[in-house]
Amino acid sequence: MVRHKNRYMVIHINEVGKDENAQLKLKTVSLYSAITDKVQQLHGDFGVAAIRAGFIAKYCNEHTRVAIIRTRHGPHKFVASCIPCIRRIENRHVTINILYIGATIRHCFFFLKIYQQRKFDEYCVTLKTDEEKIALKKAIFNFENILGIL
Repeated sequence: MVRHKNRYMVIHINEVGKDENAQLKLKTVSLYSAITDKVQQLHGDFGVAAIRAGFIAKYCNEHTRVAIIRTRHGPHKFVASCIPCIRRIENRHVTINILYIGATIRHCFFFLKIYQQRKFDEYCVTLKTDEEKIALKKAIFNFENILGIL
C-alpha cells in the first residue's frame, strides 16, 4: 500500500469593498469550485486531473474569513499558484492570500489557533459588553468541523 502525502493550506479570503470586520458567509463547495475553475484556466485538464484526487475544502470560518484546504503533495503547487489569482467566488469580488502551508492538519490547527487569537484580540477592542465578547469568542474558535479529523 502506498502512502499519499498531503498538504494543508490555510488561506484568508477578503471581500473587496467590504469592512474588514464584516462576516463572509461562504460555502466550502463554492470555494472548491472556484479553485478548480482557476486551475482549469491556468493549468488545463492536466492540472485539474492532478489535483482532483485528495482535494477538499475542509473548514471555513465566516468571522475571521479563514479556510483550510487539503490537496496531495506535488499537485499542491498547482493549487498554490492559482489561489492568489482567484478574483470571484459566488459572484463576490474577493482577494485570497495563503497564510500557511503545512504537512499535517494538526500544524495548521496550531497556526490557526494563534492566528484567530490575534484576530479575537483585535475585535475585542470595539466590543463593550462581556456577553458580546463571549459570543464572538465562541464564533471565532468554532473548530467543530476539523476537530473530528485530529
